[in-house]
Amino acid sequence: MNFEETSSFQKDVKKLSKKYKTLEGDIEEFRRVIKVSPFGNNNHFAVLSNNKNVHIIKARFFCRALKGKHLRIVYAYHEDGEISFLGIRFIELFFKGDKEREDQDRIDEYLNNI
Repeated sequence: MNFEETSSFQKDVKKLSKKYKTLEGDIEEFRRVIKVSPFGNNNHFAVLSNNKNVHIIKARFFCRALKGKHLRIVYAYHEDGEISFLGIRFIELFFKGDKEREDQDRIDEYLNNI
């Protein structure tokens, strides 16, 4: 499975990794989980949008530095179809205490650009 990150996601990670030192390793672990089950395997995953062969999914993201599930991650799962990219592209990572919901404008912009 291919994994990519949007530039805004990379900025989110850079900002949060200064505060949460285990973040890089936690992202690698999350990749292993969604590689097996892209839609998740429990109620910690929610499909926000189904657009053609692209599914936008939000999940609780466990960070060892936080010792809890206070981070959220938004990603796009691309199934086979006419789209040139197949796999998972990360869109947003945010701390639930700083921001109540995902950035819908960022998701809409991503969907318009594919």
